[in-house]
Amino acid sequence: MTTVAGVRVHPQGLCESEDVGAGTRVWAFAHVLPGAKVGRDCNICDCAFVEDGATLGDNVTVKNGTLVFRGVTCEDDVFLGPNVLFTNDMRPRSANKIAPDDLLPTLVRRGASLGAGTIVVCGTEIGEFAFAAAGAVVTRDVPAHAFVAGNPAVQKGWVCRCGARLDSELACTECGERYRENDRGLVPA
Repeated sequence: MTTVAGVRVHPQGLCESEDVGAGTRVWAFAHVLPGAKVGRDCNICDCAFVEDGATLGDNVTVKNGTLVFRGVTCEDDVFLGPNVLFTNDMRPRSANKIAPDDLLPTLVRRGASLGAGTIVVCGTEIGEFAFAAAGAVVTRDVPAHAFVAGNPAVQKGWVCRCGARLDSELACTECGERYRENDRGLVPA
């Protein structure tokens, strides 16, 4: 195994990718395959798996037991809670050998958070600073700053970049940030 300078790999962790940014930590029983792209200062916790063809931006947290498969891209500052699961094939069959280019991509935009046990069906985009509640099953695109929950996940409200729920006037009572709606969700006012 090649060790990338500035990357800390626990003695029981396995990091086979050479495309990992400095300051990243790979903990016990986590596995990063060759061909995975991992940014700087990421935290890949125990028993997590990052497949070849997956991309993690800078400062991404991948909590215990999370599975990030080929075709998934997480931009900077994304939080993946424990046991988050991404899919990448809409019609999986053991006998069907699908080409990597035929997998449906998933995009998690900057600053989004996926709570524990969230399942993300492939072909979806989760907007900037969106928040999926624990156990949510994301089957369609999620707008920027949306708070979604349930199976299938439905929007229950809006959240600030700080993570707090927004009031009815799209203002954060915790940090004072204000927002306005556009065609992709919310943006700062």
